[in-house]
This record gives sequence, C-alpha cells and structure tokens, in this order.
Amino acid sequence: MIKMKKRKKKLGIDNRRSKIGNGLVIFLLLVLGAFMAFPLYYTFIQSIKPSEELFQFPPRLYVLRPTGEHYTELFQLMSNLWVPFSRYLFNTLFVSILGTLLHVIFAGMAAYPLAKHNFPGKDALFAVILLGLMFVGQVTFLPSFIIISKLKLLNTYWAYLLPSIGASLGLFLMKQFIEQLPDSLIEAARIDGANEWKIYFQIVFPNVKPATLTVFIFQFVNIWNGLSKELVYDEQLKVVKVALEQISASNAYARMGSGMAGSVLLMIPPIVVFILLQRHVVETMTFAGLKEG
Repeated sequence: MIKMKKRKKKLGIDNRRSKIGNGLVIFLLLVLGAFMAFPLYYTFIQSIKPSEELFQFPPRLYVLRPTGEHYTELFQLMSNLWVPFSRYLFNTLFVSILGTLLHVIFAGMAAYPLAKHNFPGKDALFAVILLGLMFVGQVTFLPSFIIISKLKLLNTYWAYLLPSIGASLGLFLMKQFIEQLPDSLIEAARIDGANEWKIYFQIVFPNVKPATLTVFIFQFVNIWNGLSKELVYDEQLKVVKVALEQISASNAYARMGSGMAGSVLLMIPPIVVFILLQRHVVETMTFAGLKEG
C-alpha cells in the first residue's frame, strides 16, 4: 500500500513536470510565431492606415481609422499602366508554376541516382550540391547572367526558368527522402523487369509525395519573390513585382500606402500555397535529418 502511494505520488510529480514543460514549449512557440508573423501584420496594418496615420512617428502598431483607399489607388494605377496588369500577372504565374514544376521533376530525377545508385564521383557531386546551399541568388546572379547571355536567352521566359530549375535545396531534400525508401522495393521491381525510368516514375516518385510538395512550396515562394528584372527588359515579359516597384518608385513618398498594399497582394499567393501544402513540410524535414543505420 505504501509503495502504491509513493508510486502515485511520483507519477503526480511527473505529470506536473510534464504539464509545466508542455506549457513552456507552447509559450515559446507562441512567442516565436508572433515574432515571425510580425512583418506580415505590420505590412497589412500599414496598408490600411489613412495617410495621416501612415506617416506618424513613432509608427503605431495599430490603426484607428482603417481604410481601403490605398488598395483603390493601387488598382487605379494598375489600370493606367502601358502594359495591362493582367499581362504582368500572367507572366508571374506562368513562370512561377512552370519553373516550380520543372524544378520538382529534374530535382527528383537527379536525386534518385544519388540516393539509390553507386557511381564514381557520387560523394564529390553531393558535396558540390551541399556547397550550393550556402550561396544566395545575389552571389550566383553574375554567373547565371553570363551563361544565359551566351545561350542567347536574355529577354525570354527561359531567362527566368533556367536559374530556377537547378536550385540545390530541392535536390537535397528529395535525395534525403528517397534514401529512406526500402531498397527491397526497388530490387523487387528490377527482378520483375522494370527499367530505371519505370522504377522512378511508378514506384519512387509516388512514394515521395511529402518531399515533392515541400519542394513545390519552397521553390514556388523562391521564384515568386526572386524573379530578376535584370534578365528581361521587354515590358511585355516583366512580372508583377516589377510593375508594383515602378508604381511605387514614380512617387515613393505619396504612394507609400499603395506600395504597402502591393506588398500585401504579393504575399497572398505564397501564403495560400503554404497553407494548402504545409502539413507535408514537417514530415519531409524529419526524413531529411534521418540516416539509415
């Protein structure tokens, strides 16, 4: 009886500790979440402030008289552009979606041999891929510009697409995920007479759906936010971000509210894509950190 009481008492202490620990973790996550969401909140608040509140100093983190005048002004300015705004929108969606799909396809096809085949130089090649993760687009822009110029692809959609196809992050995530697939599954397909193309598209690719959707999210956001205006000079081929920059730059002080409204509109598509597919991110990141024993 005494032992049972001691055991219950001990379990009660452990439960309290567990509840306190869970509470601290939840509190920490809420603080970090609020910190990360603050730029989104601030941009939205600034976009609905009337002009007299927009230029107050120090700036307020709330709005007293919300208004939609900046959005109305933005749409009016869009309708007066030399090129229809729908053209900018089409260019952005076309390049973002096609570039993301091409990247997912080629990243998976390259990741499969790296994960499940042995060939000379495999480790060195993967080391180069990891090294590529260290560099941002600004560092690799000049080599990309030279290559695209030599290929005579400047001022075409390929100037947007080619740098997007070869990103390192998607290849890394796909390789780490494919490594977790059982080798016996692939060997059984080979015994049945399947070639490597059939193995990849009918066995490997359907089984790495979480990684595929995670790569889709990351690459779509990167392309949507990172399309370079230096590679294309024809107004008919430019993207939404460039159009909004032109609108804001023409009178930066007077159109600060419109610029904020444009920033909010630019944030919507990546956020929607992330919300729809985000449940696959955690699973992919978990697999990316695992290694077979």
